[in-house]
Amino acid sequence: MLRQAQHEGSTHGLTLSLSKDEAKIWEIVVAQLEIVPVLCLKDNYAYLVFEPGGACAVVDPSEAAPVQRELSQRGLKLTHILNTHHHHDHVGGNLALKQATGAQIIAAEKDRARIPGLDIGLREGETFRLGAHEARILEIPAHTSGHIAYWFAGEKAVFTGDTLFLMGCGRLFEGTPAMMSASLAKLVALPGDTRVFCGHEYTLNNGRFALTLEPDNADLQKRMKEDGETRAAGKPTVPATIALEKKTNPFLRAASHEIRRTLGMERANDVEVFAEMRRRKDAF
Repeated sequence: MLRQAQHEGSTHGLTLSLSKDEAKIWEIVVAQLEIVPVLCLKDNYAYLVFEPGGACAVVDPSEAAPVQRELSQRGLKLTHILNTHHHHDHVGGNLALKQATGAQIIAAEKDRARIPGLDIGLREGETFRLGAHEARILEIPAHTSGHIAYWFAGEKAVFTGDTLFLMGCGRLFEGTPAMMSASLAKLVALPGDTRVFCGHEYTLNNGRFALTLEPDNADLQKRMKEDGETRAAGKPTVPATIALEKKTNPFLRAASHEIRRTLGMERANDVEVFAEMRRRKDAF
C-alpha cells in the first residue's frame, strides 16, 4: 500500500512514505519502460520509448505523421527525440515534432552540424536520462562517422540505428571495414539478453544472404522459418537479442569455419572476411 505523507522524494506530485518492502515494489513500478515500434516510410522503424504517465522519447523519427498518430492514440506527450545518425530517413521528422511538442533533440555531438534542431550533443560513455531510466552512449561509426547507439542497460535494450541490423549491418558510407568491425564488436560485447532495436525491417533479406554464406547453420535455418512466419502475420521482427545475433548474423561471425570455407578465406583475418561479406552483401 502506498501512503500519502511527507517524504524527501516525490513523483508526479504525489508524496510518498514507503516501508522497505513497499519501496522495492515501487522501484519495480518506476522501472517500467515501454518500447513501441512505429513503421515509417517503407521499412523504417521509429520507436516510442516511454514511462506510462511520464517521460516519452521517439528514436529516429523519419517522418512526423506516424509518430504523432501513435502518440495521440496512446495519450502520450513527447518530451525527447533521440537520433542515432544524420541520414534523412532517421531525422526527417525532427523539426515538425519539435515544433509541435517542444521536445528536446538528442544526438551525437560529432554530428551537431548535420542533425536538424539538435539541443544536446553526447559523446562516447556519456549518459542520457529519460525519466527514471538511463541510456549510455556508444559511438559506433562506419555507416556514418557520427553514428551512436543508445544502450538502456537496466531495460536490456539497445537502439542501433543502421549499424547493426537483425542478421545484418549497415553499408559503409563513411567508414572502413575495420571501423565497422570495431563498432559491431562493441555492440556484441553487450549482455546476451540485450534486445536489439534497429532502424529498418531488413531481416528476411539479410537472412537470405546469411544462408548463402552459412547454409548449414541450424540456428539460422530455424530463425528464418520463425521470422518468415512473423512477417507473414504482418508483425515486426524486432527486437532480437544479442545472443541470437551472435548465432545467426554473419557479420558477427567472421570466425565461422563454414563462412570462411564458403568465401575461400580460411587463412584471412576477421576484418578481411568481414570486408568480403560486406562487398558481397552490397551486390546481393
